[in-house]
Amino acid sequence: MIAVLNERENIPSVCRELAGVLPLLPSTEIIFVDDGSMDGTILALTGARSEPGLENLRILAHDRRCGKSGAMRTGVRHARGTWIATIDGDGQDDPAEIPALLELALTGAARGRAPLVVGTRPKRSDTVWRRIATRFANGLRQRLLDDGCPDTGAPMKVFRRSDFLDLPYFEGLHRFLPALMQSYGAPLLCRPVHHRSRLYGQSKYTNFGRAVVGVRDLLGVMWLRNRTRLPSSVREC
Repeated sequence: MIAVLNERENIPSVCRELAGVLPLLPSTEIIFVDDGSMDGTILALTGARSEPGLENLRILAHDRRCGKSGAMRTGVRHARGTWIATIDGDGQDDPAEIPALLELALTGAARGRAPLVVGTRPKRSDTVWRRIATRFANGLRQRLLDDGCPDTGAPMKVFRRSDFLDLPYFEGLHRFLPALMQSYGAPLLCRPVHHRSRLYGQSKYTNFGRAVVGVRDLLGVMWLRNRTRLPSSVREC
């Protein structure tokens, strides 16, 4: 599942890479959610259906911009499979990492509870200021949430669809999945993945904008986790 906003130039390359990974995966659908793009992203996506294996590529379009978490929610709700794999649509994530992340998730589920698997980025191909901002944000989240994830906002994740839909929805949810899913009983598994430079365009968020929204969301997640009370098991009597 890929949420995109004004990524027209990146779509062809990302789709070609996704098509190349499909033979390594079980029966898989690819869903793009367009979050109100104005640059011809949807046209590029419809054109990508000419790639072998992508004839049934699914394209969902918002009528207005709802944010990345909103786009993720749309994609997950409309997905037909049990497992969801997410990547960004800017070319920085390598789809070739997905089979290993899925295998880790399936192995974890076979041993007990279905996990959340996060593809962490130990070596990020971003600007210096972006790396500094990310390091600060991850450090603050770890200190206050103690979620055990060194890269909680990493876009590459694999999780069970029903586990995501159980979570309370809010914009910014995607940055806090490790903390929230653990509160709902899903174990966390992390695996380093390769991170690349953006192919075209630029990030849709500024460091300042991320910081302002992130602090507000962080306080909200702390409250949510503190107020979450769930049984470890339920039996019918």
